[in-house]
Amino acid sequence: MWIKHVFLGFIGLACGLSVASGSFAIAVKLGVIPQMASKSKTAKRVMTYENATILGGILGNIVSIFAQLKIPMGHVLLAVFGLSAGIFVGCMAVALAEIINAYPILYRRMKLKIGMEWMLAAIAVGKMCGCLFYFMRGYDSGA
Repeated sequence: MWIKHVFLGFIGLACGLSVASGSFAIAVKLGVIPQMASKSKTAKRVMTYENATILGGILGNIVSIFAQLKIPMGHVLLAVFGLSAGIFVGCMAVALAEIINAYPILYRRMKLKIGMEWMLAAIAVGKMCGCLFYFMRGYDSGA
């Protein structure tokens, strides 16, 4: 019986490492962390940003696996986590769109010369409203 648990634990660890390495590889390929550091003029702290990203990934996995853990400052920490995760996912989405030149193609087809920052803000607000609607209704209400 214990062999089965050890085997399943090994398979879970191997799959988790595979997915995590793929996620971090795409973040590195997109250059999200160095680009954010250069834009915010804090390039000297790139190692701190990278370590925080890795620590966040590890802690996120621990919290998702051990769901019965009681974490102090529940709602406050949840708000901070939600804001941080939203910023990270937004940066990843914008970086991916920038890499594949999605926005320049969209702007050229719409013949948009000015107001690009308003277009990006509208996309971000639309994604935020969609996420809020989804989370307020619950995960499984659409199933």
